[in-house]
Amino acid sequence: MTEKKPNIVFFFTDQQRWDTCGCYGQELPVTPELDKMAGEGVLFENAFTCQPVCGPARACIQTGKYALETGCFTNGIQLPVDEKTVAHYFNENGYETSYIGKWHLASDRRKNIHLGKLPVPRNLRGGWQRWLAADVLESSSHPYEGVMFDEEGNSREFKDRFRVDVQTDWAIEYLRKRDDTKPFFLFISYLEPHFQNDMGMSIAPPELRDKFKDYKIPGDLRGLGGTWEKEYPDYLGCCKSLDMNLGRIREELRKQGIDEDTLIIFTSDHGSHFKTRNSEYKRSCHDGCLKIPMVICGPGFKGGKKVEEMASLIDMAPTFLNAAGIEKPQYMKGRPLHEISEGNPVDWPQEVFAQISESHLGRAVRTKKWTYAVWLPDRARGGGIPSSDFYIERYLYDNENDPHQRNNLVTVPEYDSVREELAVLLKKKMLEAGEMEPRIYPCPCLGRDY
Repeated sequence: MTEKKPNIVFFFTDQQRWDTCGCYGQELPVTPELDKMAGEGVLFENAFTCQPVCGPARACIQTGKYALETGCFTNGIQLPVDEKTVAHYFNENGYETSYIGKWHLASDRRKNIHLGKLPVPRNLRGGWQRWLAADVLESSSHPYEGVMFDEEGNSREFKDRFRVDVQTDWAIEYLRKRDDTKPFFLFISYLEPHFQNDMGMSIAPPELRDKFKDYKIPGDLRGLGGTWEKEYPDYLGCCKSLDMNLGRIREELRKQGIDEDTLIIFTSDHGSHFKTRNSEYKRSCHDGCLKIPMVICGPGFKGGKKVEEMASLIDMAPTFLNAAGIEKPQYMKGRPLHEISEGNPVDWPQEVFAQISESHLGRAVRTKKWTYAVWLPDRARGGGIPSSDFYIERYLYDNENDPHQRNNLVTVPEYDSVREELAVLLKKKMLEAGEMEPRIYPCPCLGRDY
């Protein structure tokens, strides 16, 4: 008898910090549904993005390649039409694939193609069969009104209902109308808690915003200026709305009697440091934007486990494929998270690698003990240069003794040997990602710097 293939629901948030979630230590009741899911499934305590900005992170998830390999190293670059995505693999293996929400991989500033308020052409949808999405959701909609487009390019409008609720309505509608003779892969890509671009902040339903006014200030934000003091109640309110809607999805799966056959993955593309580390919200090596929540529940991920090994968004595509019994192509850089959920392989990487773009050209390696990052401060500003043959050391943090990354050790002589070892590791990761091996120069004296 052929083993039944599991359904997959990928519940994807945008710009959500790991510490917004109760299962990661949040003291307020922001994520009771996710906390319950973590108690039933597997929580990855050390999960990180591989590119802390929206479009590039999405390209990594869709292809299993690092952003520079796909060419999508900044926002506003189209995913090449000849890239084979996870949707293509699932289509070939008898799945119905459906994408709902924010895409961010069809517009291209270099070609003057801007699809923020227009339908995404079929050839730019990464192979997803069923479709109800917008390329730049923050352009086609606001928190309580807007439009997305179906697979025929027809507009689907909403008004006077919160965007997260509407997207979930449409996801549940899909679950009820899908082809029930096939397993399905449903990718739900939300905008929240990302800020609404033309409003300059996250916008939560008022009743949820007011609920979280008395939050505990995260240690990496306290005293560093930025926008968190104004934005955090709304930010947490958005996270609460997402959690409530995660509960709605799980309840629908239970009603249909397919919850035990469905793998649910909850994660985000990156976090947010709320302008405390540079002039915007992300695009840095700090845990505020690199570290993300990651909880998986369902076949192969059960028992309320907490996994300490390092996990990355680059592992998502191999995890999808492995869950469905599809062989991982050699070019995919990550590994199935089943390997650390089900055991402790001796050769699992002890570090994660991140490519950073737009605010500056940077590369970073994060181990449990250290964060080490290099950069080019001027030549790559604006995202025009994808890589370089040299970099300058920029950050070194001792994550065990300085968990909020307040003390940059990059110019402290006592850590010269640590930087040398981490530079070797970083070069190794860059070569694995298809990059050239660069020269790395010591940092000139920075003075007081975070």
